[in-house]
Amino acid sequence: MQYYIQSLVGNSRFEVDLDPQLTARVHRRRKCKQASHSATVLFKALDSSTNNTWDKSLLLLNALDGMASSFAPPKLADFILTEKLGSGTYATVYKAYRKVDSREVVAVKVVSKKSLNRTSMENLLTEIEILKTVRHPHIVQLKDFQWDSENIYLILEWCSGGDLSRFIRSRRILPERVARRFLQQIACALQFLNERNISHLDLKPQNILLSGNVLKLADFGFAQYMSPWDEQSALRGSPLYMAPEMVCRRQYDARVDLWSVGVILYEALFGRAPFASRSYAELEDKIRSDKPIELPVGARVSRDCRDLLLRLLERDPATRMSFAQFFSHPFVDLEHMPSNESLGKAKALVLQAVQKDQEGERAAALSLYCSALEHFVPAIHYEADRQRKEALRQKVKQYVSRAEELKALVASDNKISFEEGSSARDILREMSRDQPRLLAALDLASAAIAREEMGEEDYDTLDLYQQSLGEMLLALAAEPQGRKRELLHSEIKSLMTRAECLKENMKMRETKTDVSLDREPLSESVRTSCCLQ
Repeated sequence: MQYYIQSLVGNSRFEVDLDPQLTARVHRRRKCKQASHSATVLFKALDSSTNNTWDKSLLLLNALDGMASSFAPPKLADFILTEKLGSGTYATVYKAYRKVDSREVVAVKVVSKKSLNRTSMENLLTEIEILKTVRHPHIVQLKDFQWDSENIYLILEWCSGGDLSRFIRSRRILPERVARRFLQQIACALQFLNERNISHLDLKPQNILLSGNVLKLADFGFAQYMSPWDEQSALRGSPLYMAPEMVCRRQYDARVDLWSVGVILYEALFGRAPFASRSYAELEDKIRSDKPIELPVGARVSRDCRDLLLRLLERDPATRMSFAQFFSHPFVDLEHMPSNESLGKAKALVLQAVQKDQEGERAAALSLYCSALEHFVPAIHYEADRQRKEALRQKVKQYVSRAEELKALVASDNKISFEEGSSARDILREMSRDQPRLLAALDLASAAIAREEMGEEDYDTLDLYQQSLGEMLLALAAEPQGRKRELLHSEIKSLMTRAECLKENMKMRETKTDVSLDREPLSESVRTSCCLQ
């Protein structure tokens, strides 16, 4: 048998004939990964002066044996370490199996003691301390840790779907609804850590793992306990995801994690980080710049998503959004995050909706149906069983259908009520001639109503309602008791009802889209488009 060996350093190609008796033994070693120093040993063996085939075969076999042993994973008493998943400056991660009957699959992070200096040892101890104390569905679990004379071993929960970076690359960009689900899980984990004054300090897609359709924060090697008033200056993390204050070596606090979340969301939506660069120098120049972050030209994202991105990617940490603002932001919307509580909340609300519907309170019933649907969509996403998921989806379609009927009835009621109030509205306008701001607010309300009746049920129409109501409420607060105040109060109530109905219609439209698009469980998508690191 003839074997060809390709150098990993240059383009040299060597060939050797093996004695048939050694062929099977060599086959067992062909999978070993060649590093440049091992390849050099092999080439020296092949370039030896002997011409004897048996001697050459033995030299080749010995070289392969040396390479295999140099790349063999370390041995642990309770685990069988197999393929290497990845490696960094201080550690290598392997897939492993527990030797007991369960054959549990885990990931083992192997840290060489020789590679550790004082700082990296302190970081490792902090990582172990943090992971020992936290238990959360969106944080990788530390199952155990061991050590011997050469290494320290962290036995971690196995995540079969690879990391978020690979998932994003496989899709190029993620739909906003998928990015939002991922963001909710990251926010849920960060809220848990923030309550315990823990900062990750190395958030990036490579450190976020997928297990089915569940995201888990991993690699707490740079994590620190940081109270809200604590500040640090040490450089930690990965440059592409570092906050400007860290890159510029200024004092920073826990909000650097929020900047990293903004970069991750940006990359998920647009396929690249906002400061993607060809060199570190170019990257540093972009980060140090005072130019505000801008979304790509033609970016099609919702208003809430755009607002969140720009507030997370605020260069000045003093004006960057706070953790409280992040967790309560409407795009993050932790209240409607898929969880084991979603279905219970949805059922409770739909029972109230049915009762109001039976009592003839159409507007109240519509509002409750819309609220229920906001929980039903995450409940569908959370359900893992295909049959139960499909049954739930069909049930939701029935509720959507009834909500659509109610929407038409409520719209008709509002139109009648609005027409009946037209004379009162004309009187109010006449009485407000000496108040230009109130007149402008009434004009904005008329423009919103005109847009809505033309079928333009969107955020621009909602904005007009909100602007007009803002001015009217200020005018109402300053208006003394009397006929004009009564008319203004009645107009505000009417416009608020219309604005609320518009919001519910928009939510219902988004719900219908989510139900129709969510045909395939995300876990299936993960399995088909992600491979192990």
